[in-house]
Amino acid sequence: MIESLDISNYALIDHVEIRFNSGFNIITGETGAGKSIMLGALSLLLGGRADSKAVRDPSRKSVIEASFSVDGYPALRSICDDNDVDWDADHIILRREIAPGGRSRSFVNDTPVNLKVLQQIALQLVDIHSQHQNLLLMSPPYQLRVIDSLAGNAELMKQFTEAYNRFRHAVKLYRETRRSIEQAREEEEYLRFQYQQLADANLEQGEQEELERRREVLINLVDIKESIGRLVNALGEGEINVDSLLKTAIDEADTLTDLIEGTDSIPERLQVLRVECRDICDTFNEAGRSLSGDPAEIESVEDRLNLIYDLERRHKVDSVEQLIALRDSMKERIRSIDSGDSSLHALEIAAKRAKKEALDIARNISEGRRKTAAEFAAMLKERALPLGMKNLQVEIPVKETELTATGIDFIEFLFAFNKNQQPMPVGDTASGGEISRLMLSIKSIVADKMQLPSIIFDEVDTGVSGDVANRMGELMHDISRNIQVIAITHLPQVAAQGNAHYKVYKEDTDTSTYTRVKKLSADERVDELAVMLSGSEVNEAARANARSLLGIG
Repeated sequence: MIESLDISNYALIDHVEIRFNSGFNIITGETGAGKSIMLGALSLLLGGRADSKAVRDPSRKSVIEASFSVDGYPALRSICDDNDVDWDADHIILRREIAPGGRSRSFVNDTPVNLKVLQQIALQLVDIHSQHQNLLLMSPPYQLRVIDSLAGNAELMKQFTEAYNRFRHAVKLYRETRRSIEQAREEEEYLRFQYQQLADANLEQGEQEELERRREVLINLVDIKESIGRLVNALGEGEINVDSLLKTAIDEADTLTDLIEGTDSIPERLQVLRVECRDICDTFNEAGRSLSGDPAEIESVEDRLNLIYDLERRHKVDSVEQLIALRDSMKERIRSIDSGDSSLHALEIAAKRAKKEALDIARNISEGRRKTAAEFAAMLKERALPLGMKNLQVEIPVKETELTATGIDFIEFLFAFNKNQQPMPVGDTASGGEISRLMLSIKSIVADKMQLPSIIFDEVDTGVSGDVANRMGELMHDISRNIQVIAITHLPQVAAQGNAHYKVYKEDTDTSTYTRVKKLSADERVDELAVMLSGSEVNEAARANARSLLGIG
């Protein structure tokens, strides 16, 4: 349940802290006092849109914080664990901060979270039912959720959703494969022609680079041989060469080793240079002898390179490696075409099998929905009877449809409020007050199934009065036996049913107007109900009526 709500620097509120009771909490106040402001602040904790205009003092941030008791709601822990939020088995604190510029930050147990996580957690903690939500009663998806909630279909729907997603994936894979095969068949002749060209080319990895290097050698063969000749002459075969000069140097060094201290190793070092020089000379001699200038080889290399360049140009690639990859891809596409019918048939069978699995679960769900819909129609008629709808008729047909993400059912609530009237969709037949009473009746029925700590009714009793108002108050009080209920109301008959009563009012200073909230004492509650009963003038008769409503002497 909501233990406390703390609002700072928001709209007309400079600072308000409310500590709520378990059971049935009543909030009253004149129109414009700020009840909707409090609700708007609480909505921010449910992921509502932040607006910088709501920040009262632009020099500081606006902060809304609520503390919830969560003992007995283990589902929340898994959400917190999944999002690295510190877990407290007894309490959870939600906080939203809005900077003057409009940027907002969200926290759960002082852990920063994104808005989606805040909303996910908050929706497990509180349900805010406003007059705007009455429109949900006209929505078939909402009606379906009500039936599923009462039928206890959560686990089955989880299984169905998984099966339905598998079916949708199988259908998508089948369609994509079919389109791919159809497109490939349209291009099959040209595809096979292109593949054959690449296959006949017998391309090899690294081939292009080797051919280009070989062509460079063959084109420059004369220059290369002349360069090798000059190098070999310089090293060992010319009239004056390095080898003969090194030999002379070795002989001279030998005569000096006995005369100059520290030169003993010089002849040996020079000999090493001479051996290395001879080896280099032999290497280039061998290279020169291996070079041939056969014009036929040059032509062969050029032809091969021209073939490769032409294939690269046609296929808009830059290397043999890319051509090989393209060739292998074409081969796989041709293989797919050749085996397309069998592959497509296998995918079709898989899709049909997945659909059957989803349908089997959907039919199981549908059976429960049909049984629950009939029971719920009877319960709703009975629950709404004391609320001034003695002629109410409720029909909830469950019509079979094509398989969708919600199953195979279309559910629509049909109502008639007068005798001899054909049941019709609620939007075609009900007044605003009747819709409010229906929604309250529905909430009272599903309260046990909601598994929510708290529910807030925002003027759900609008448009009713007298005994009906009293009955609506009793109904909300009954709901509060299982979960915490907070009701914003203008009706004294409803307000008198509460276990705790809070008044929202405005307070003026010399410079500003503020919204304040106070928990009423027993005497203050009598006075507040007296005002609600008689208007601004409070007399002893009004107080007596108020005490009568409260059941006190």
